[in-house]
Amino acid sequence: FGNSGDRSGTGVAFTRDPATGAKKLMGEYLINAQGEDVVAGVRTPSPISHLHEQMPEVYDQFVEIATRLENYFRDMQDMEFTIEDGHLYMLQTRNGKRTAQAALQIACDLVDEGMITEQEAVLRVEPKQLDTLLHPQFDAAALKAAEVVGKGLAASPGSACGQIVFTAEEAEEMVKSGKMKKVVLVRLETSPEDIVGMQVSQGILTVRGGMTSHAAVVARGMGTCCVSGCGNDNDVKIDEEAKTFELNGHKFVEGDWISIDGSTGNIYGEAVATVPADPGSGYFGRLMGWADKYRQLMVYTNADTPRDAAQGRAFGAQGIGLCRNEHMFFEGERIKAMREMIVADNTEDRKKALAKIMPYQQGDFEGIYEAMEGCPVTIRFLDPPLHEFVPTEEADIKLLAEDLGKSVADIKAIIAGLHEFNPMMGHRGCRLAVTYPEIAAMQTRAVIKAALAVQARHPEWTMVPEIMIPLVGEVKELKYVKNVVVSTADEIIKAANSDMKYKVGTMIEIPRAALTADEIAKEAEFFSFGTNDLTQMTFGFSRDDAGKFLGAYYDKKIYESDPFAKLDQTGVGKLVKMAAQLGRETRADLHLGICGEHGGDPSSVEFCHNVGLDYVSCSPFRVPLA
Repeated sequence: FGNSGDRSGTGVAFTRDPATGAKKLMGEYLINAQGEDVVAGVRTPSPISHLHEQMPEVYDQFVEIATRLENYFRDMQDMEFTIEDGHLYMLQTRNGKRTAQAALQIACDLVDEGMITEQEAVLRVEPKQLDTLLHPQFDAAALKAAEVVGKGLAASPGSACGQIVFTAEEAEEMVKSGKMKKVVLVRLETSPEDIVGMQVSQGILTVRGGMTSHAAVVARGMGTCCVSGCGNDNDVKIDEEAKTFELNGHKFVEGDWISIDGSTGNIYGEAVATVPADPGSGYFGRLMGWADKYRQLMVYTNADTPRDAAQGRAFGAQGIGLCRNEHMFFEGERIKAMREMIVADNTEDRKKALAKIMPYQQGDFEGIYEAMEGCPVTIRFLDPPLHEFVPTEEADIKLLAEDLGKSVADIKAIIAGLHEFNPMMGHRGCRLAVTYPEIAAMQTRAVIKAALAVQARHPEWTMVPEIMIPLVGEVKELKYVKNVVVSTADEIIKAANSDMKYKVGTMIEIPRAALTADEIAKEAEFFSFGTNDLTQMTFGFSRDDAGKFLGAYYDKKIYESDPFAKLDQTGVGKLVKMAAQLGRETRADLHLGICGEHGGDPSSVEFCHNVGLDYVSCSPFRVPLA
């Protein structure tokens, strides 16, 4: 059928434009041809509107059937048809695939036309489709001509193109001096001290690390494109000293152009043009309004800076579920004071160094409170091991020794003493506050004084600071640190003649904490599930190293998906559910949330709703998805 002469043909059409969502018939057909000819592209087809001139009666009949099909299925249809000697045959119809932009417009238009309800409109748009509207994307034409030279993990969505730099310092220097307008930071892996360089980069590419590595988590928070773990399945050699990078036989040096796609993990060894994101359409706002109207969970954001907080708030976040403050210690004078605190021989010297850090912390917290306009803010106390803050370069060690009047040998001995075989399970989290309660006291002062200052400026807001003690596994350690917090906070509030309330809670990220949640709830006023670490501890593998073997597990169908990207509901989920139930048995009004990266994954959000959590918290650019 379709190829018996000039009164025959075949074609494909959509009831609406699948690229933009505009309400108009879109499609193509070929005269005297079969379906294969249209798909194969051997002949150039005519737009469907031309059929009106060639066979008006067939065209009118087709329009009538297309309208009937769309009304019946209440969605845009993708239809195939054949014409045999002036007689129209419909071959198939299905709901048409569409871009994110089109999905929004079609959903809104169908509501306006009375075809679907607002709830149905929200369900018509895939959460992950929204990602493409929030991040820059590669120009489609430029992408077709580009060669994929390698592939990593799609760790943070969007597309980035820039010149290669190998250190955070170079990234900052090149951009600030104007020597390079756009840079892509290529690292073996990133650490908290790379934060400033990461902020100025278009994208981040790491050889090691998984979906919840430092680079991935921070990049998602900033809305920056990131491809991690490119060394897992590719032949990769990186020499950060010599400033060279080899990927599957392609050699790159500093200044070479590279492009990465954080939505697919693809790496291109050339400059590929990008187009900016455009979430500003009225359709986006309308759909988000309906999502707000009908959802039951609250959606918070993870934010470490006033800028991140403002971004999350702009996307509709109702609070901050996780404010990590370790990144606040790496700028200028702050890192000096932090290092001074770490190498101090006694409590008095430590307190002196902490007194220098305190105003910086307070200022940062005030900025975050201001950005959140009185919404709840949960601040996690210092979590990483102290070795992350000490210098590694000889020149920096020498400088620190001079500043503190110590010998280089003394400083090196202190640094060596901080070495741990497994820092993730070492001297960090609440263990720092148990060893050095003065750290918890300083942070409490900063949190409470910041809240009092902002409350004084905004009497219309009700400030209730929330302090989260990380890495608790035993109720007694929580009680010890909580006593330090409460005695410090009460003293400041009393001195200020205020009646401000505050909450002290904990992060459930150690399996023992989940198993003894009924005990821990005696001291904690809220639980926040840190599912990144909870997943690590439950599976018993490191998120930064798991990429080396997880590929084999997916191939052999042992795991279906990355447990750091999609919550393992069978194992880790069982701990979350158990802890939620046990906690509420002890404290009926226990506030429960999740602040691990799973807080922005659609299936994990659904699980959180089903087990009775109050909120999910995720990086700012994942708030609309959640």
